[in-house]
Amino acid sequence: MTRGIYVSAMTEGSGKSLISLGLADMLHRHSDRVGFFRPIVEGDDVEADPMVNLMQRSFDLPPARARGGLTRAEARALLVKGQREEIDTRCVAIYSEIARDCDVIIVEGTDLSGHDAPLEFDLNARLANNLGAMVLAVVNAKEMSVSEAADAVDVARRELDAAQVSLLAMMVNRAADDAVAEISSQVRPGRSGRPVYVIPELAEISRPTVGEVARALGARQIAGSPTLERDVASIKVAAMNVGNFLHKLTDGALVIVPGDRADVMVATLASSFSPEFPVPSGLILTGGLAPDSTILSLLAQAPFPVFALDDDTYTAARRVSEVRGEIATGLKRKAAAALGAWARQVDEKELLERLELPRALTMTPLRFLHDLIERARSQRRHIVLPEGEDLRILRAAEILHRRDVCDLTILGPETKIRELAAGQGIDLAGLTLVDPATSQLREEFAAEYVRLRSHKGVSIENARERMLEGAYFGTMMVQLGKVDGMVSGAAHTTANTIRPALEFVKTKVGVKIVSSVFLMLLSDRVLVYGDCAVNPNPNDEQLADIAVASAETAEQFGVDPRVAMLSYSTGESGSGGAVDEVRRATELVREMRPELPVEGPIQYDAAVDASVAKSKLPGSSVAGQATVFIFPDLNTGNNTYKAVQQSAGAVAVGPVLQGLRKPVNDLSRGCTVEDIVNTVAITAVQAQQAETVQDAG
Repeated sequence: MTRGIYVSAMTEGSGKSLISLGLADMLHRHSDRVGFFRPIVEGDDVEADPMVNLMQRSFDLPPARARGGLTRAEARALLVKGQREEIDTRCVAIYSEIARDCDVIIVEGTDLSGHDAPLEFDLNARLANNLGAMVLAVVNAKEMSVSEAADAVDVARRELDAAQVSLLAMMVNRAADDAVAEISSQVRPGRSGRPVYVIPELAEISRPTVGEVARALGARQIAGSPTLERDVASIKVAAMNVGNFLHKLTDGALVIVPGDRADVMVATLASSFSPEFPVPSGLILTGGLAPDSTILSLLAQAPFPVFALDDDTYTAARRVSEVRGEIATGLKRKAAAALGAWARQVDEKELLERLELPRALTMTPLRFLHDLIERARSQRRHIVLPEGEDLRILRAAEILHRRDVCDLTILGPETKIRELAAGQGIDLAGLTLVDPATSQLREEFAAEYVRLRSHKGVSIENARERMLEGAYFGTMMVQLGKVDGMVSGAAHTTANTIRPALEFVKTKVGVKIVSSVFLMLLSDRVLVYGDCAVNPNPNDEQLADIAVASAETAEQFGVDPRVAMLSYSTGESGSGGAVDEVRRATELVREMRPELPVEGPIQYDAAVDASVAKSKLPGSSVAGQATVFIFPDLNTGNNTYKAVQQSAGAVAVGPVLQGLRKPVNDLSRGCTVEDIVNTVAITAVQAQQAETVQDAG
């Protein structure tokens, strides 16, 4: 039977979309088929509802499993006609259609507003009962004292009890950051005795972006950067002379100024280009006044967007102040902040106990990646990113910090990094910046490098020069335990990333070679491919080493290792140099890890297809069900993983380096922000395992 969870606001402006997003993330990791339903949407088109679309994108939900019901206008018209039951009937029908393909459905109710609040509460309660859904009730604690928030929870419980709904949980949202712990201690337990979770107000979400402001006001962009994801940290109305105005300007301020104040426009632009002055989030020119062509050509170079508006300055400022940021805009930065807050404040294990969901049977790519983030977060680690002047690195670092995945240190010239971030509206709060050229650690690292490499004739002058390179400085941070792992390669070669690690981090005890794997995320399972990135022509001993390391990596990431040593021949059917080498490697693996299921030589079809395996290698514990595939050479492995990625639509995560004593991972120079986020999470998980092994040793 499909389980329904009705997320219901108990007060206006509850921020329930954060709860829906966190709930969906949790459920997606623990259930095979999750659905989402908004019975009443705010816009004019149920198929274009921002929250429905966000859920579809974030969790790869098809339209049949993430839907809207009626528009608010349609629902209001039915209520006016006295056809309240029609709302219930239509919503139940849509919910039933979604339920055919789902194990659990999140239903997000309306946000109580103004004089309609009692009517909407009754509507939400009726719908929850008619859908047979348990209610997760959300109280807005913004601008409430601790005692008022505790009382609001009691009132909500009584109202829900009177409505005879089945209550799953109570949550308090948008609490003052310094009041979260006290509210948690003051809230009285309900009949179940279960905890009430308290989530703080998040400026990262409540602040609108310049894009959200422009859409809300209908402003026209006339110049400047096309990037509209910049957060509006404050509003500044320029009604004073330039000298005084610049003293009031702050980073992230949205400047509102009459369209004929060329002096303020030029000063705002100059400020954004000076490292000593703040960078605004945007500029709004009011009064329908257009600057002359010379000023407009200057504003074209602005690193922030410039908008024009017909409203007068006062009206524009008032309208801007009424715009609130929304998770449903789909910005990854906002969603990351929401999921980070959920993870910090909600005990998912306890909440899942209340639901008693059936265990998930398949591993989709999205579920694997969400699991990966959760595993990285479970035992916090510290990762260094040496390429701080790469915009993708900074965007990924902001998302990782907001999702609360790990601690991060970014290397590079601090002034340049801050200028780049400010120019792109990236929030570096909570991230540590270190410039190897000026860091006090440089001398310590150089001395350690001399100690480790003196046998190679390295002098202290050579070592100081080496430590100016981000990869060497970052790797030494890993070596000396200042951080737990490193991710590099977005702007450098694989050799640049690996060379320092080979010089002084070295391989694990018993490991002869550093190798790599790709985690291949298919539609219903995860496979491991090695080595597809590092070793061109491994010999039999190296192949065996790669196989054992790949099996260990598979285990690290929840894949039960069954190893296929691939060749163009299966079993005893072929002979020759390449086949014999794979055969010898297979025997070495069996000697090294007698308990590890391994088969080789074996062709790819026999390794993955049960019917082929039955005819070629009957009785094999690996054939037809292999999960770890070891390719005989780099040419074969690299081409195969790319062929599967392109032809089968698989998601390739990696390369993941293996065999080093401490985790260092390489990025492709064509990597995306999402690739960096995933690789950092992988490195954090590897660091957890590395520490466990050290403790055991």
